[in-house]
Amino acid sequence: MEIDVLIVGAGPTGLACAIEAQQKGLRAVVIEKGCLVNSIFHYPANMVFFTTSELLEIGGIPFPCAQAKPSRLEALEYYRKVTAHFQLDVRQYERVESITPRTPGTPGFRVISDRARYEAEAVVIATGYYDLPNLMGVPGEELPHVYHYFHEAHAFAGLRVAVIGGKNFAVETALDLFRHGAKVTLIHRRAELAKSIKYWVRPDIDNRLKAGEIAARFSTHVREIQPGKLRLHGPDGESEMPADFVFALTGYHPDFQFLRDAGVTLDDAERPVCDPATYETNVPGLYLGGVVVAGRNTSEIFIENGRFHGQVIVASILAQRGAAIAR
Repeated sequence: MEIDVLIVGAGPTGLACAIEAQQKGLRAVVIEKGCLVNSIFHYPANMVFFTTSELLEIGGIPFPCAQAKPSRLEALEYYRKVTAHFQLDVRQYERVESITPRTPGTPGFRVISDRARYEAEAVVIATGYYDLPNLMGVPGEELPHVYHYFHEAHAFAGLRVAVIGGKNFAVETALDLFRHGAKVTLIHRRAELAKSIKYWVRPDIDNRLKAGEIAARFSTHVREIQPGKLRLHGPDGESEMPADFVFALTGYHPDFQFLRDAGVTLDDAERPVCDPATYETNVPGLYLGGVVVAGRNTSEIFIENGRFHGQVIVASILAQRGAAIAR
């Protein structure tokens, strides 16, 4: 199938890029290995966004919501409706297996998925970062009672649950588990929680910790996870702590191997090499969009700013097309 722009990833950035391409007269196909806005779908069931709804809007479509900040469910509904409104060509549950340039002298790419083969003038990788957790590299991390994602708390009522991490995801998970009757201990390698904790969440977690309703182990590292317990190293040395379940919420990172396989160069800090003015990588015609641009620095790019990447990328594609015609 011959197309103008193939976009890998149907998150807000990928959808915004497809809308921009379509509005500029380009045929765009979006390939997504999961469902539409797959990362948002896998967020905690009761999550509320940090930002207001207008900063999540794409394609000029208003995002109405009931409260000051939208919920996960409202975001899912919004992006479904936007996709339907623009009649975007989104291929869900289709995994891209390879992206290779055409033969030398022929611009464009051959993209192979587990369902089809595509020929594309340009490719945009907008795969996000939520699929791959940052592992601690400790024994037992692969055990079945250890999770790197949290959806809802009901299943853990009355149980001893360790939550590892000190940022928003870990803190909100600890609070939700506590409210559903779990006996929660928050474990963080630093001396205090992250400064970036949502302002409306901070008083809640501070009060729960102060009252002893949620236990905390600060300046503490996990050495090993075993069935029913953890081995820790903290200010007082080695210790053991009982835990029926463990949520290791230590962050996530992009699929760097997927980028390398596509020919993208990464620097020593695993930041992809791309032109900051166009988001084109070292591979001509291959672009990055959204948080994947920042590599491991995932706090640099959010939906709020990544949603505009498509405008820059499509402008670059059209400029290069015009230059090729002029030659």
